Amino acid sequence: MTMFGKLFGGSKTPKEEKLLPWIALSELAQLDVISEKSKTKTQVVFKHSTRCGISRMVMKQFVEAYGLPEADLDLYYLDLLNYRDVSNEVGYKFQVMHESPQILVIKNGVAVAHASHGAINELDLSTFVS
Repeated sequence: MTMFGKLFGGSKTPKEEKLLPWIALSELAQLDVISEKSKTKTQVVFKHSTRCGISRMVMKQFVEAYGLPEADLDLYYLDLLNYRDVSNEVGYKFQVMHESPQILVIKNGVAVAHASHGAINELDLSTFVS
């Protein structure tokens, strides 16, 4: 490794990207599905702004720290800029004021927890697993 690589953290081996079992949330009808599925399995919605550096940083931290098995909950990803109508309806349906980035935990058809910005990564999702 070169001197600059050592100073600036360069590495020849690329870091493996962690992939989560995201379900794209892009249609209003999915909100009824989320509500219904939440009666038997915890549902989580991550609202992300693709133009916001803070949202990108929080999402990256969330992905790195996430460690629950896919069987524990369903994890939805909402690009709120491309699906503004869906984002707005999430707030109405689950009675949560819009923020970005934001995470909502849905059980039995209602939001039992929600957080935004840095508080997203302080939320222990394992406490909401059915």
